[in-house]
Amino acid sequence: MSNVTKTNQVLRMAEICHKTGLSRSTIHDLIARGLFPRSFKLVPGGRAAGWFESEIDEYLRTRATNSHVRMS
Repeated sequence: MSNVTKTNQVLRMAEICHKTGLSRSTIHDLIARGLFPRSFKLVPGGRAAGWFESEIDEYLRTRATNSHVRMS
């Protein structure tokens, strides 16, 4: 059995889109504006990129918290 916890898993773009409900183009735009976690290369010099699930979870928690604060 693996010692890797769910939050330390690496997610790829399709999984990020599914988890956040955002499109690829929106994610790329948010990254360019510094509003979404940057991906990292899975292999040096390679094309494959990913995100740690814990970073995406934190992004979603922050967005939810900020949305609730503005609504109050």
